[in-house]
Amino acid sequence: MKNIIVLLAAVIVCGMITPASAQTTIRTESGEALLVDNRVPMDSPYEKHLVRDRRALPYDHIREADVFWEKRVWRVIDVREKMNKPFIWPENPFVSVLMRGIESGDVRAYSTLDDKFTTPMSGEEVMRTLNSTDTITTFDPDTYEEKIKVIRNDFNPEDVKRFRIKESWFFDEETSTMQVRILGIAPLKEEYDDNGNLKFEYPMFWIYYPHIRTYLANEEAFNPLNDAHRMSWEDILEARFFASYITKESNVHDRRIQDYKAGVDALYESQKIQDKIFNFEHDLWSY
Repeated sequence: MKNIIVLLAAVIVCGMITPASAQTTIRTESGEALLVDNRVPMDSPYEKHLVRDRRALPYDHIREADVFWEKRVWRVIDVREKMNKPFIWPENPFVSVLMRGIESGDVRAYSTLDDKFTTPMSGEEVMRTLNSTDTITTFDPDTYEEKIKVIRNDFNPEDVKRFRIKESWFFDEETSTMQVRILGIAPLKEEYDDNGNLKFEYPMFWIYYPHIRTYLANEEAFNPLNDAHRMSWEDILEARFFASYITKESNVHDRRIQDYKAGVDALYESQKIQDKIFNFEHDLWSY
């Protein structure tokens, strides 16, 4: 028993002692010796690796013969809504996650010429599109000489207030369930005039969502309920932990809701399309 107590005490003491290799002695200007810890500080009392090691679960295989109904819809996520605040979490905003993946090569961007992911874009092309240069005329206060100055406008993540989502709703006969799969994501960038007034917004690029699920599964997102269990961006999108509204459904004219409805009527039409999808599944059953 005595040996066990001595052994436990030795283990505790060893755990309290900082390894010598993790410390360095430096001298100040006055010649005083200071012992500095070389270990990288952690913003947590413990090491977090659950999100970093997470893997996205593969989708179930869907046979074409089992799908007898499908509806394609486009919707918009506005980050200014309360439920969508995690999309602009300062430590890891969603648009920065996408941009970082494009720069590293983990995420492939597609042109906005269409939303069918037919024209890939390189990281250089994306950055060239987002970062623009302007020329302004300045005057020297001493010589009154006119000079041309080139100003570079770097991409500002705060200019992205909305995201466009392309998704497919379908009924699977094999499991007798209505399912939804996100197909693509496009950040919408706002463009302002010289006076700071909003001119328009445009999609920056399209991302094919099924190809980046594993990448998003390793990117941390804010969990408003528990700081000890961070969600991943794949969790938020798969669990549909966001608020959105439909802006278009597949139709013979390929038109958006805003082309034939405006204001509150557009919101009513958006809700009408959503209700039609849910009612379709409900009407399949007899009670």
